[in-house]
Amino acid sequence: MDIKNKVAVVTGGASGLGRATVEALAARGAKVMILDRDAQRGEEAAAAIGASVAFTQTDVTDEASVQAAIDATRDAFGAIHLCVNCAGVGSAMKTVGRDNKPHDLGVFNTVVQINLIGTFNVTRLAAAVMAENEPGEDNERGLIVNTASVAAFDGQVGQVAYSATKGAVVGMTLPIARDLASLGIRCNTIAPGIFNTPLMNAAPDKVKMPLIEMTQFPKRLGHPEEYAAMVCHMVENRFLNGETIRLDGGIRMQPR
Repeated sequence: MDIKNKVAVVTGGASGLGRATVEALAARGAKVMILDRDAQRGEEAAAAIGASVAFTQTDVTDEASVQAAIDATRDAFGAIHLCVNCAGVGSAMKTVGRDNKPHDLGVFNTVVQINLIGTFNVTRLAAAVMAENEPGEDNERGLIVNTASVAAFDGQVGQVAYSATKGAVVGMTLPIARDLASLGIRCNTIAPGIFNTPLMNAAPDKVKMPLIEMTQFPKRLGHPEEYAAMVCHMVENRFLNGETIRLDGGIRMQPR
């Protein structure tokens, strides 16, 4: 699928991997709607990137909020061809912690609601709009790109909630691709390693440096632009479908 003149929705598009994706798509001629719960950052990002980018405040866990964002995108740009889900949260809590205290169920539920339910909520509503597109080459109508994590495969101590949700995102990649195949809609997932995002930048060196040491090569944090480049490749390579790609510099995370 040619990126130029296509319409994309990007969740979590106000910062980090999402913003880099919005910038890359807009630079290649796409029209992009940023879906993010941070209104200030979202509006600032849309204004800074250019006239082909708009913003709508969105709670990915809320059906009405996402449907309103999907409708706003169609009203503004006429269609949706690409959906990139970058919205997500992390957590650090053991299954049983100090003084034998069990993992807070509310925290676990919050991570599931945003990372898993939110991803699927946006995916299903965006795909329903993509199904209305006129088919292009190979009868393609659209693409979903979801974001997992290397924690889906080698989650660390305290990452049980995060790893569970990212593993579920990986697990639903192929079924979604199969569900949408007859409609000409592909679905792929990117599983990033440790990237240079605002969240990671806020972490102290004692957290970042061991993770960099576990990375094989290049021995550094990933650049958000590298994630965005993978999204663009997935858009343009029509034969890439139902696949999860680790983008991680060869990292294999140790328990701690």
